[in-house]
Amino acid sequence: MKLVRPKAFTMKAGKRAVLLLHGFTGNPADVRRLGRHLHKAGYTCHAPIYRGHGMQAETLIDTNPDDWWQDVLQGYAWLQEEGYEEIACAGVSLGGLFTLRAGAELELKGLVSMSAPILEKSMESLRRRVTYYANEYNRVTGLTQEEAETAQAQLEQHPMPFLEPLQQMITGVREELGDIEAPLYVIQGERDEPLYLESAPIIEREAGSAQKKLSFYKDSGHLITVGREKEALFQDIEAFLDTLDWKEPLE
Repeated sequence: MKLVRPKAFTMKAGKRAVLLLHGFTGNPADVRRLGRHLHKAGYTCHAPIYRGHGMQAETLIDTNPDDWWQDVLQGYAWLQEEGYEEIACAGVSLGGLFTLRAGAELELKGLVSMSAPILEKSMESLRRRVTYYANEYNRVTGLTQEEAETAQAQLEQHPMPFLEPLQQMITGVREELGDIEAPLYVIQGERDEPLYLESAPIIEREAGSAQKKLSFYKDSGHLITVGREKEALFQDIEAFLDTLDWKEPLE
């Protein structure tokens, strides 16, 4: 079975732009529904895809966090090249982490960080995530059980050199939190893993933003943008974006 690789998307509306960032082993589908909601509200939305994502695990392993960050920067630059002078950023999981880094290093109107890790994840948990991703990819491509088991065995022997830099990026972003000045909205599902539940208040507390808030969603897990509370989440994000000091009106 041949899969169509997920692609970046752009939904143009008014002059207010939002850069939407997906998670580790995810793709722009993580934030597509949020993009549709914000687009309907008048915001232009652009979601890049990170190198290696949406493809077989071996391809993902051959990339690294610096590659993915460059894809974020290219997404931001693309919006600027298209004439958007006011840009906000919203991301989930790794995309939430990248949102925080972008807030420390780029000029942004506001930030929405969802389900972001700021405490170091173990190498084993990161490796399990890649294995799960590989198994799901093999399942949807129609591999037989024997073929899938062979592929998994090969993957388990494959070095994953990008895991340590990914760990380092997480701790590095925490060191940059104090440099964030843009308004910040930190969002976390209460049914997520403890590491993320512990990360959210740290992000809110250590961020340098004068305007910041933290919201927990009691019935949501990690990928909150596709969870059962997504409609309320989208409304809350729209309301936050509407409070920012935009020069351009919504269209």
